[in-house]
Amino acid sequence: MTITGARVITTCPGRNFVTLKLETKGGLTGVGDATLNGRELSVASYLADHIIPCLIGRDAHRIEDIWQYLYKGAYWRRGPVTMTAIAAVDMALWDLKAKAAGLPLYQLLGGACREGVMVYGHANGETVEETVAEAKRYLDEGYKAIRLQSGVPGLKSTYGVSKTFGFYEPADADLPTENLWSSEKYLRSVPALFEAARETLGWDVHLLHDIHHRLAPIEAGRLGKDLEPYRPFWLEDATPAENQAAFRLIRQHTTSPLAVGEIFNSIWDCKQLIEEQLIDYIRATVLHAGGITHLRKIAAFADLYGVRTGCHGATDLSPITMAAALHFDLSVPNFGVQEYMRHTAETDAVFPHAYSFANGMLHPGEAPGLGVDIDEGLAAQYPYQRAYLPVNRLEDGSMHSW
Repeated sequence: MTITGARVITTCPGRNFVTLKLETKGGLTGVGDATLNGRELSVASYLADHIIPCLIGRDAHRIEDIWQYLYKGAYWRRGPVTMTAIAAVDMALWDLKAKAAGLPLYQLLGGACREGVMVYGHANGETVEETVAEAKRYLDEGYKAIRLQSGVPGLKSTYGVSKTFGFYEPADADLPTENLWSSEKYLRSVPALFEAARETLGWDVHLLHDIHHRLAPIEAGRLGKDLEPYRPFWLEDATPAENQAAFRLIRQHTTSPLAVGEIFNSIWDCKQLIEEQLIDYIRATVLHAGGITHLRKIAAFADLYGVRTGCHGATDLSPITMAAALHFDLSVPNFGVQEYMRHTAETDAVFPHAYSFANGMLHPGEAPGLGVDIDEGLAAQYPYQRAYLPVNRLEDGSMHSW
């Protein structure tokens, strides 16, 4: 199964996506997601200028060897651009291998460990009442897990609050939007949100919350302790994780489960967090953590320490990544939950896929390979549009983590 061709496809059906498509001598094609929100063209260039010339003529079956070649051979290891590009290649190779075998990918990863993949949806609103009402809609649709995000009184905008049910795109402008943030106001608002949610939704639904790297460790510990009576499923990205030891302080102050990792690029970003059991869920993605090959290593390492997976699954990951994540989720023994933000109808049309939702769970389907493709003719109708993620400033004007 010799690789004979490869091309990078950039499209914007409501938001930007970058796709790698590999062609082989036998006629099979494989697809991989290469989207890095706000830095899409950097990955497209890395693929076209540096990786594709090295792929032509290689045996597509040699997935591990190609992964090692692209990682170790580049010398400049890790980083979001490099690891996203490697992930795109890795996804496409696994897609090809499973198609050659005539099997859905999860069968090549050891088969299914469960009947479906529990997912969580995003409930949000400007007020607590709006958020709880949105959560009730998800509950009525069969979701067993729901993320709660609400506007903060006194702040004009808040991360995770959108104007549409089920859809949220934070990259919102041609140049970065500048938002104001106050941890003090935020910390006063979240317990009331969870109290109202439990009163309305009951105790048979998992409730999650994303802090989005915005708190100091001691602040995160305080919030976790305040939320303990409401039994959150997890608190996500409590504090910036460059200093992995910071999570020790949070652990000392709360038993609320902790999740982190959607911006991690490799196992080294979470090594200390996992082996010291400072987190309960690792949220690294197929796309930004080097593909299925590397994410399986992270999951296996996490399993040794009782840490479960909870992969990022926002709409800045294309349906190719969602499909890859579902095959991964179905096959790993220490799966926890999968984030699921539904794509727009335009995106779903560009990326026809076999995965489906029922009873609070997704299943990747039984189509050979990943079970997803790209309609290149339709993709060409949506040219790239520059879009930036916002930035955050404190109320005194100083920069803060977005």
